[in-house]
Amino acid sequence: MTSYKEKLAKITTFIFDVDGVLTTGEVILTDGKVIRTMHSKDGYALQYARKMGFQILIITGGNSVDVKERLLGLGINEVYLSSHTKTETYQHCKEKYGFSDEQVLYMGDDIPDYKVMQLVGVAACPQDAAVEIKNISDYQSPVLGGKGCVRDVVEQTMRVQHKWFTEESFVW
Repeated sequence: MTSYKEKLAKITTFIFDVDGVLTTGEVILTDGKVIRTMHSKDGYALQYARKMGFQILIITGGNSVDVKERLLGLGINEVYLSSHTKTETYQHCKEKYGFSDEQVLYMGDDIPDYKVMQLVGVAACPQDAAVEIKNISDYQSPVLGGKGCVRDVVEQTMRVQHKWFTEESFVW
């Protein structure tokens, strides 16, 4: 059986959910405006991965334009909002970007991520994911959603591929 670390060597594309992965899943309501927080270490890892040639896509059921703008500002290839059938969005991405299932690491945390996570090369989740998601994940980060779990899987993948902490790390 292939270990998840061996599978990381084939990853060219990261796909992430937003709520519960890039955010804690908590929602603060102020005067009708929804506020979410994202961890700066996740942001750094995403920018660095893009710089090193990885494709990064976001597939979320949410519809926050502010979240989309933040992620696109980090250099994310594309952000798919209001994706109610994530497997359909995933298949569209495969056609558009030309990757195979084994080249994808998908990190999700809840039931809407379940089916797409069964298709990819590496299924990953944060420590506080739903039990059903933990049961099908190749890797469970010890880090909670929104607290650096994205950094954890991006860094591990890049370390396996000898792309982490290179000379490019110091030039922005």
